[in-house]
Amino acid sequence: MRTRNTALVAAMCAGLAAALAGCGGDDGGGEDPDAGTNGVGKLPATKIESRARKAAGAAEAVRLSGQLVTKGRTYKVDMRLKADGGTGQVSTEGSTFELLRVGKDLYLKADAGFWTHKTGNHAGSGAGQNSAGQNGAGVGDKLDDKYVKVPVRDPSYKRLSGLTDKTLLLDGLLGLHGGISTGDRGTVGGVRTIRIRGGQGSGGTLDVSLEGKPYPLRLQRAGGAGVIRLADWDKDFPLTAPAKDEVVDYGQQIPSGT
Repeated sequence: MRTRNTALVAAMCAGLAAALAGCGGDDGGGEDPDAGTNGVGKLPATKIESRARKAAGAAEAVRLSGQLVTKGRTYKVDMRLKADGGTGQVSTEGSTFELLRVGKDLYLKADAGFWTHKTGNHAGSGAGQNSAGQNGAGVGDKLDDKYVKVPVRDPSYKRLSGLTDKTLLLDGLLGLHGGISTGDRGTVGGVRTIRIRGGQGSGGTLDVSLEGKPYPLRLQRAGGAGVIRLADWDKDFPLTAPAKDEVVDYGQQIPSGT
């Protein structure tokens, strides 16, 4: 009888082996959440933030997409950025346009509807004609799907070029406000992450990759100022100025609502 009972207990132990470390044994405290990761999940929140910033700064390129709210204006952006420029699409206040910056040369591209609407608005204030005496639909037809070079001295240059500046954007976006603490683990795009929080979340949150380099993968800005995804880290992309026949002269100041 003892032999039979012993065999029965042994069989039960074997059946539970997948869930238990062994009958009468120590389970070792469960699965290590940092197993197979880059180890940043073990660090204090401030060091996780530091590692993420360092990784972002050292990367050659990144894709940034989502919404940004700044100075009362909401921008929906999808930009690819690197040290010497960037390219992508921006939407704001019902308008959509493309931006391309190569070095200091900044170009804006939009359809006829964009330029007709913008020029029409300016025409109402007496500033609707370009240097060729065109306004409204005439300007829209001329600029439809063409690149317009934005002069460095144009009031819009600083604001628009900032959306193509990798260093400027990342330095401004990645900062959390308030005391920094560690939040939950999760995934972004199938990649395991650790979340750090500013002010227990009210000062923004940052999800940092636990796989490979500790790149920031998702940012929720403080005060509801937008949610940004960061992807394609260190993936290069072509960045060249448009051909001369693709560039036209707008002939006046870029509309301030752009």
